Amino acid sequence: MTQTDGEIELEYELDDKPPWLKSLLLGIQHVAVMIVPATAVAYIVAGAVGLSAADTAYIVQMVLLFSGLATVVQAYTVGPVGARLPIVMGTSFTFVGAATSIGADAGLAVVFGSILVAGFAVEGLIGWQFKRIKSFFPPLVTGLVVVIIGLYLVPVAIDYSAGGVGVEDYGALHNIGLAALVLGVSVALNLFSSGVTRLLSTLVGITVGYATAVAFGLVNFAPVADASWLAVPKPGAFGVAFEPVPIVTFAFLFLVSAMETVGDMSSVTAAEGRTPTDDEFRGGLFTDGLLSSLGAVFGAFPVTSFSQNAGIVNFTGVMSRHVVGVAGVLLAILGFSPKVGAAVTTIPSAVFGGAVLLMAGMVSASGTRLIFLHTDLNRRNMVIVGVSLGLGLGVATRPEALQGLPSAAETFFGQPVIMTALTALVLNTLTPGEQSPLFDAPPERTGETPGERSSDTQTPAASGED
Repeated sequence: MTQTDGEIELEYELDDKPPWLKSLLLGIQHVAVMIVPATAVAYIVAGAVGLSAADTAYIVQMVLLFSGLATVVQAYTVGPVGARLPIVMGTSFTFVGAATSIGADAGLAVVFGSILVAGFAVEGLIGWQFKRIKSFFPPLVTGLVVVIIGLYLVPVAIDYSAGGVGVEDYGALHNIGLAALVLGVSVALNLFSSGVTRLLSTLVGITVGYATAVAFGLVNFAPVADASWLAVPKPGAFGVAFEPVPIVTFAFLFLVSAMETVGDMSSVTAAEGRTPTDDEFRGGLFTDGLLSSLGAVFGAFPVTSFSQNAGIVNFTGVMSRHVVGVAGVLLAILGFSPKVGAAVTTIPSAVFGGAVLLMAGMVSASGTRLIFLHTDLNRRNMVIVGVSLGLGLGVATRPEALQGLPSAAETFFGQPVIMTALTALVLNTLTPGEQSPLFDAPPERTGETPGERSSDTQTPAASGED
């Protein structure tokens, strides 16, 4: 293939179809990286509200099913819904706090009713009107969102590498060793091998880690024996109820989800040296909202794009949406078979920790590349980068600093992605500069005259053209 400026070396481009066996293995790799964090949300919320083992298993099943359906829609589209991009969907930790507290206080019916209303109302509206507001999201802003998503995933990855939050052996040598083994094998194969081995480096790393865990007796197979072979989705399994404050709370969180999806789509297309088109943004946001609302009827928590899988695209150079389509089908199959899903979730958290840590770093790296490709790092833009990341990382590492705010404001501004995105959005909009939608200032590069900047360093999305 011919490489354009800013594009990484891709083994498979967007519409390429790898051979079926290779597509299957690459799809399994995507599933392996995201299945534990995707289902962890269901386990956490179910435990907090006191659900039975059967109800917990059902929610996990629905999360997998609707993650798979949403992933397939992103890859292939249904009308205006879907981005035709390799976007893997799953349940985000963004919604854990609200689902836990509201579920414990008011019941899961209120949680699912709030998701039903807020999902498509918020992200559907943003997607519908995105062309009008796209100029407010140039590469400087979207790149910062991608960077903070990756950095925000790092503590999650470290927690998994240590064995998982709250476990008795948190930080034990065998957990750190498993994570280091997965990370080392994945990086070594990616950098020093070629062909299929390099493409499947993350899957090989997870497989080696899992086999090692089994050999040392660190895997509990009891959930597999207890799970049923087949379960059918039931609409209204937990009911739906509507209360204004929970709806507003989830509306805020869907705004976070929209910003994450914009960042993840930008991270994926950065592999081609570009930002997403209007149709891609609109279709991707529609999928987030519509499938989240539909899933709530059956008892699934909201689905959104998974940043670690965007990292896989950049790490392996496999951008084929057909590979991600295979991953979506696999997730949906797991959603119909609790026993198969239980078998996958026996993989220790530490094994996934090494893979997620690698993917988190790749996400941040792709965001950095997105900024460098299309942004002059002059004084104005450096200030925006510094303030945005400073505030985002500040609330991520010290969320208690906002405890004096009203609870709704604390929830809203306590989200690192929201803090970074809003700061970058406001500063970029109100400060004169070439990426501001309100101003058209000349570049400030030393020795560069206005208009001298070459056209191949700016994509249509960065210059305001469709």
